[in-house]
Amino acid sequence: MALFTRLYLLLMAVRVALSLDKQTEYTECDGGWQWNNYSPVQEEERCTVERRDASITYSEFIEKYAYKRPVIIQGITDNSEFQSLCRKEQLIRTYGDCSVRLSTANTYSYEKVDVPFQEYVEHYLRPQDLDSLGVDTLYFFGDNNFTEWGSLFQKYTPPPFKLPGTTGAYSFGIAGSGTGVPFHWHGPGYSEVIYGRKRWFLYPPDKTPEFNPNRTTLSWMLETYPLLPAAERPVECTIRPGEVLYFPDRWWHATLNLDTSVFISTFLG
Repeated sequence: MALFTRLYLLLMAVRVALSLDKQTEYTECDGGWQWNNYSPVQEEERCTVERRDASITYSEFIEKYAYKRPVIIQGITDNSEFQSLCRKEQLIRTYGDCSVRLSTANTYSYEKVDVPFQEYVEHYLRPQDLDSLGVDTLYFFGDNNFTEWGSLFQKYTPPPFKLPGTTGAYSFGIAGSGTGVPFHWHGPGYSEVIYGRKRWFLYPPDKTPEFNPNRTTLSWMLETYPLLPAAERPVECTIRPGEVLYFPDRWWHATLNLDTSVFISTFLG
């Protein structure tokens, strides 16, 4: 059985490497960003996060989800104008010379690298390298300069439901296929995908996931996830443009971008 498991993981790793190396197998999605149709790491077999539509009320949100469990809300805001502003050509034209701060994609990220946004898109924005550790992988998410990017954020409409006594703070990011942030936790918040698809893995506060904080989410997905018993599997789902995921306070979560993804989070604090 152990031999079979090792062979299976090796095969999966080879398939992912071949898929991520073949740039010709990527197609452009509506924003000019790359859409990956060929990676073996795709959406989950069954989403285990409840989905609600825009008919959900604030009282329902507070009673059923705010302090208890994640929820995906569809169509609760219209961010079509913001999405248009996040097209690849538009962002490069407007913010190409602006500096963005990249963080390492490991659970405890300390290293920061500042590069012009156009340089990030042209030289750093690529599929995840299977051989790279999280500490060696640079990721653009958060650390946004609100003076330079403020005009863009003004066009974003956040989810209307806030927790009592909190205010929202934005973190905007763009990342390549196969990239993601390993397991970590913090306060409550929302995440919305503007372009691409983002797969989420979540555990409640009392259930610490098994993971190596210096490995990438992709390596965890290929090496650890297939061996988890059913009872140890995370709550999981893939969100697409127009969907907002809410996660409660102190819930463990990791993300995996299935395509080149443009996304924005609203942290409630």
